[in-house]
Amino acid sequence: MYQNWFLDYASYVILERAVPAIEDGLKPVQRRILHAMKEMDDGRFNKVANVIGQTMQYHPHGDASIGDAMVNLGQKDLLIETQGNWGDIRTGDGAAAPRYIEARLSKFALDVVFNPDITEWQMSYDGRKREPTTLPVKFPLLLAQGVEGIAVGLSTKIMPHNFRELCKASIDVLRGREIQLFPDFPTGGLCDVTNYNGGLRGAKIRLRATIEKADKTMLVIRDIPYGTTTTALMESIVKASEANKIKIKKVVDNTAAEVEIQVHLPTGISPDLTMDALYAFTDCEISISPNTCVIIEDKPRFVGVEDMLRLSTQKTVRLLERELEIRQDELNEKWHSASLEKIFIENRIYRKIEECETWQDILDTIEKGLNKFVRVQGSKAKADDQRIVLRRPITEDDLTRLTEIRIKRISKFDGFKADEYIQKLETELAEVADHLANLTRYAIHYFEGLLKKYGAGRERKTQLRTFDVVTAQKVAVANQKLYVNRKDGFVGYGLKKDESVDYLCDCSDLDDIIAIKRDGTFVVTRIAEKTFVGKDILHAGVYNKNDDRLVYNMVYQDGASGIAFAKRFLVSGITRDKAYDLTKGTKGTKTLYLTANPNSESEVVSVQLSDKAPARVKQFDFDFAELAIKGKGSMGNIVTKQPIKKITQKSLGDSTLGGREMFFDSVVGRLNTAGHGRYLGTFDTDNTILVVYKDGSYELKSPNPTYHFDVPNIVLLRKLEPDTVISAVYLDAETKTHYVKRFKIETSTLEKRFVFISEASGSKLLCATCFAEPQVEVKLQRDKKADKETEKIQLHEFIDVKGWKALGNKLNYFKVHAVTLLTDEGPEPERRAAKKKAAPSPQAQTAADTPAPAETHSHVDISAAEVAQAQAVLKTPKSQLKLF
Repeated sequence: MYQNWFLDYASYVILERAVPAIEDGLKPVQRRILHAMKEMDDGRFNKVANVIGQTMQYHPHGDASIGDAMVNLGQKDLLIETQGNWGDIRTGDGAAAPRYIEARLSKFALDVVFNPDITEWQMSYDGRKREPTTLPVKFPLLLAQGVEGIAVGLSTKIMPHNFRELCKASIDVLRGREIQLFPDFPTGGLCDVTNYNGGLRGAKIRLRATIEKADKTMLVIRDIPYGTTTTALMESIVKASEANKIKIKKVVDNTAAEVEIQVHLPTGISPDLTMDALYAFTDCEISISPNTCVIIEDKPRFVGVEDMLRLSTQKTVRLLERELEIRQDELNEKWHSASLEKIFIENRIYRKIEECETWQDILDTIEKGLNKFVRVQGSKAKADDQRIVLRRPITEDDLTRLTEIRIKRISKFDGFKADEYIQKLETELAEVADHLANLTRYAIHYFEGLLKKYGAGRERKTQLRTFDVVTAQKVAVANQKLYVNRKDGFVGYGLKKDESVDYLCDCSDLDDIIAIKRDGTFVVTRIAEKTFVGKDILHAGVYNKNDDRLVYNMVYQDGASGIAFAKRFLVSGITRDKAYDLTKGTKGTKTLYLTANPNSESEVVSVQLSDKAPARVKQFDFDFAELAIKGKGSMGNIVTKQPIKKITQKSLGDSTLGGREMFFDSVVGRLNTAGHGRYLGTFDTDNTILVVYKDGSYELKSPNPTYHFDVPNIVLLRKLEPDTVISAVYLDAETKTHYVKRFKIETSTLEKRFVFISEASGSKLLCATCFAEPQVEVKLQRDKKADKETEKIQLHEFIDVKGWKALGNKLNYFKVHAVTLLTDEGPEPERRAAKKKAAPSPQAQTAADTPAPAETHSHVDISAAEVAQAQAVLKTPKSQLKLF
């Protein structure tokens, strides 16, 4: 049975149950549901239970599978118009019982899906009914709805795409343009399509919930990833909290018309780190592996979404052509019948059949009478022949139809109206012929009509972004305390807290630990309750493999020669649980001095020689700043060949690596030191970031890569220099007056917003810049009767630098219509450094050199160049991006 039937069974499941057909994008059960609904359609809603019963005439399975498939179709809000409780894909609530909910075909489905004249039919499973082989769908339905199915040894997972974008892409295909499609999910959220690759096997997309910072103690989740529910998302957050991976007070679900999940944080917990932790440890971020498998010519094929759209568009063109041909035949038949009827009545041929005795005589008489006034197209005719040319020969059915005309209709016949009707048919025939001759143009108009008629309210819901990779170790909550027993050689968070155990720091249970022993060897190992790393531990702590700023200063005495060496080194490129030697490795070697410096600080130490040393000077200073920072395997420089009694720190020096070069990546809204995005400058420990927001406030932030910046609401983001001056133009809503002000940052409090414009409701910041000599263009009216004119104003000449609380100087015009900043952001030296460091693409460079137009909007220094950079990263048409 297995050998004989398994292949048949597998083929049946693939072709008849799980995988959709490329022709209409439907699985068999969906096709049968729609066919049954079309048969029942009378414009009113039908109980879903009745639809299920009707569908069971065609579908050889139980009512449950039909009901589930119908609810799934209804929730996609495209083909079925629903009434009642159909459930919610966001919350995971199921639909009510089929006897309580109702449905009918949508207007879109009636327009696009059905046409019995061009439908291919087959017999139902029991041979009693006729059902469609495929429906003549004139739209890329498969890509609009998406589908998921599991067959025997085969599966398909096609993502849903945006209705409007599919229509526009089909138009682009018809015009011979390149297309690129990306998913759009009904649940909204964020999507990284960097590895989408047309949805082919091996592709991957990452989905994230939209998380907002309400304040320092609460995060709000506004959208959820596709495929999850609010209930499952909350459970994953609670589970991560119970596992001590994140710290939260409580989670509250306020979802109603819109998703709203509140995550309350304890005092002192960073919302930015918690946001990263939610992405790392909960369902706030998931990944999906698409697999675009469809049935083409009764075989499963793997086709990318762009190729799938091309196939669908070509099929739509063929269907439109077939519909036009059918319409042309119908119009020709109507014209033929109307023309014969007009000749039959106007020339009183009906009177000649009164004396005929047989049916054949009647037909012959009518045909002979008609032949005097008509001839068939293509037949020979004389030059003066005035007969009407018919498009086909006269048949017996035509003659029979003429005999069935009633006397009442003949008596009321109006030749003028008959001519009008025939002329109308000829006009429509000419229009149809034109459409057939210009089929591509007709298909473009068809898709434009769909877009106009059904595209309202179907804008993109999912925002396309590029995500940074959240490392679990970086965002894990420090839920453990690390201890060390230096004498016995144990580290871990489960050591007994006795006199020989020292507390080191807080850590997470995902961290790695480094332990350096007195003999100059070290090991990196996974944290545990209690781990033996070797006796006589000098240094232990949390190890971060990506930390290129932590420098160790070390002095050791070689066991063979007795010479003391000093070295400065980084620990990188290690294998966990492997022992490494920081010295020459000779027997008797011991470490005399060791410090770990998190920001590569140098230091000056005092070296005291042994009393037995023959040297006359027994004490001297040694400066580690004179040593270059090398790898862990370097031997080091000679300090002395004399025996050393002790070494003590005399003073701590500055960082020898200098400040960190920081960049801002507007695509992910984060700072980084890896060179991604716009160069901000070199930051020392006391440097800060200046952020100016569209609501007319500014904030100072430390250059912390964990911060999430709200890019759409930011006007300026730059390093704060002592001479930084903000020039701004704003509208005071209370007095309806425009003001110009220039000020320096006088506050030093971090993480607090200061409003520098009027706090009256409705006040707006029109533009802001830190350029040294800013210039704006003002569209204005000088008085009520004056025409609009444009004036350029040098802001640095218009007003002096004042305090940040100052009101500013008025723009004394009757009315200000628009304010546009004409200068790019940033002092010239910094702009040149930014271009040199960031090295944007040619497209980004062009955008950076072009001032962004502004009506009553601010100049955004993170907009033009960085939007272009984001487009280059995503390779996405600008119309599909929602970054700002």
